[in-house]
Amino acid sequence: MPGKAVVVTDSTASLPPSVAEARGIVVVPLQVVIGATVHDEGPGGATPAMVAEALKEFRPVSTSRPSPALLLEVYEKAAADGATEILSVHLSADMSGTHESAQLAAREATVPVTVVDTRQVGVATGYAALTAADVLDAGGSVSEAAEAARARAADATALFYVDTLEYLRRGGRIGAAAALLGGALSVKPLLKIADGRVANLERVRTTSRALSRLEDLVVEAAGDRPAELCVSHLANPDRAGALAERLGARLAANLQGREVWCGELGAVLGAHVGPGMVAACVAPLPG
Repeated sequence: MPGKAVVVTDSTASLPPSVAEARGIVVVPLQVVIGATVHDEGPGGATPAMVAEALKEFRPVSTSRPSPALLLEVYEKAAADGATEILSVHLSADMSGTHESAQLAAREATVPVTVVDTRQVGVATGYAALTAADVLDAGGSVSEAAEAARARAADATALFYVDTLEYLRRGGRIGAAAALLGGALSVKPLLKIADGRVANLERVRTTSRALSRLEDLVVEAAGDRPAELCVSHLANPDRAGALAERLGARLAANLQGREVWCGELGAVLGAHVGPGMVAACVAPLPG
């Protein structure tokens, strides 16, 4: 749209393609490397099922950030289409080099680019991007939209359950000692995103207790504020669906008729948490 700032985010933000398109948000794919084959994340590329299968079969799986050249190409296309400014909203710089790639690309872009490190991963970054788009649509400046995105991300709570810490250990997202401790105790870890990193939250003895505790913690985090809610999983649809249903009922007053997003985690994030993971993100609305 001519004379308009454009929001760019990355595929880990977990925005449904229809939502991103409707809001004019440009999504840049990260990549998943399975064996020796490189796939873009997203429609027509790496799927969560491909990642889950490869992990179960102990095939090498890794992930890769978008290059500065790719991001620059995205920025220049937006400029050619009439964008006068760009707001690039990305997952935590402590978890991925995507933010750094965006900063490098921003230096070369022909229009001003503001880069936001949400200090989050997954849909919490997506909610931040949507809030930025809301501010711009309402006539706000890019700096106001950037501040709103940071605030929305900081207010979000992202919690998740994993069957094992092994996949996070392999990817360097959690220390080897913590992973070893979790395995030795045969416990089910509950984790959170804290200041841009994966942090231990609690250890619970059984899967059912872990998911029940996760549910309570999400309700507690929501408080009495209007909020949006997303439940995601990797190869664990039944438990995720049941959790989404219970949370939807318990947080009906917060949601005020808003739909609970529930679906499979993207391939990139899935590569780091492994099959069986169930996550919940609650993001209070601004204001």
